[in-house]
Amino acid sequence: MENKMYVSSSPHFRSDSSTTKIMLDVIIALIPACIAATIIFGPMSLMLIGVCVATCVLSEYISRKVMKRDNTIGDLSAVVTGLLLALNLPVNINPLIAMFGCIVAIVVVKQMFGGIGMNFVNPALAARIVLLVSFPNAMMTWVDAFYYKNPDAVTSATPLASEVGAYSYVDLLLGTHGGSLGETCAVALVIGGVYLVIKKVISPIIPCVYIASSALMALVIGQDPIYQILSGGLLLGAIFMATDYVTSPITKWGKVIYAIGCGVLTILLRTYSNMPEGVSFSILLMNILVPLIESATTPKAFGAVRKGDKK
Repeated sequence: MENKMYVSSSPHFRSDSSTTKIMLDVIIALIPACIAATIIFGPMSLMLIGVCVATCVLSEYISRKVMKRDNTIGDLSAVVTGLLLALNLPVNINPLIAMFGCIVAIVVVKQMFGGIGMNFVNPALAARIVLLVSFPNAMMTWVDAFYYKNPDAVTSATPLASEVGAYSYVDLLLGTHGGSLGETCAVALVIGGVYLVIKKVISPIIPCVYIASSALMALVIGQDPIYQILSGGLLLGAIFMATDYVTSPITKWGKVIYAIGCGVLTILLRTYSNMPEGVSFSILLMNILVPLIESATTPKAFGAVRKGDKK
């Protein structure tokens, strides 16, 4: 017979989604943030982004060769990691430090745990924390927006490190202030997030609940919720890193619990810890708790025999 019939177990859903297509959509969604960073911080932004992407891809290629595994640079996940890490760095950081962070993200956090789908924490966030602990001065020294137009420009504080109200909501929306490449322009991040939701790459549950719980927690402890949402890396983390497929829950209520934890921890760490930003640590802590959250929120199988009932 010419027409072959294939038998397989259910479910029989088919999808044209693939890792490469998903990662390509994430790259497209990050383009507005990259453009905004280039406008705000100048051509050095593109150089830093290029260094991080190239280092991540090369690190993945070499590590897969050394480990004698099939190469996976074609799935574009290393490109996404490089972009995310670059957007979490200040433009004036030494490129060698950025390259070290890329190697940590790809080789240590990702490949040593088996590659894509096996890492239990977000590689870009884990690398950012390693850099923050190892090179605190370099990671917390920022230049002001449009510094490249002024040869005598000096370093400035981010909105979270400044007095509340030092920047207007318009400044925060447009990103006309100091900070890491991807945390300044809120408008660019929201555009990318809307694109990912429309393309059904991410569910709106995690970013929306993350932002809402952050706002509520800020109100509870007497902070300006809008200022907290638009400052620092909250939008970048909520949209692009807390939604990582591998390190976030797959159940609906698991996503809600996970996002609430991220939001509450972010505001608590920002307010009561020694560092002004808490997004990276909050997401990383919740990444570790994901297996427990999924275990507690996994629906019971329909038709299963309850404990104590006779079969």
